[in-house]
This record gives sequence, structure tokens and C-alpha cells, in this order.
Amino acid sequence: MARKPVRAAVGDIWISCQVCRSDLFRERGVLLNSVGLEFMKMAWADETATGLICWRCGFVHLFVNKDIKLYRADK
Repeated sequence: MARKPVRAAVGDIWISCQVCRSDLFRERGVLLNSVGLEFMKMAWADETATGLICWRCGFVHLFVNKDIKLYRADK
């Protein structure tokens, strides 16, 4: 994996993986496509989410909440 791991929190609640309970993730922006905008060739206007990919097991968590904060983690 080329990217550095991050830890994440929403407010004072730290995020851990729903599958393996790890707290290290790889961050990625995710486009949430809708059928309507895709049909009109306007997928670029769809909503985006923050994707957190578990560093250990690979489970993908999606957050639309803009209050999510990412913190650099020393692995």
C-alpha cells in the first residue's frame, strides 16, 4: 500500500473497523452516483463521501458526514 495510514474521528468519537476493530485506514474520496444524474451525463454533480479502507482487512466504510477528521498515524 503506497498511502500512509490515518486514524479518523467524528467529534470526540474515534472510528474503528466494523469487521476487525482496527483503527488504521487508507482514505479515499468516493463519488456516490445516482441514476438520474448518470443518465443526464452529469455524474460529476453527484454527492461525494469519504471512504475509509481498513488497513488490516480491507473493509470499506463510507462517511457522508463532513465533520469527519483524519489524523496521520504512525504505523
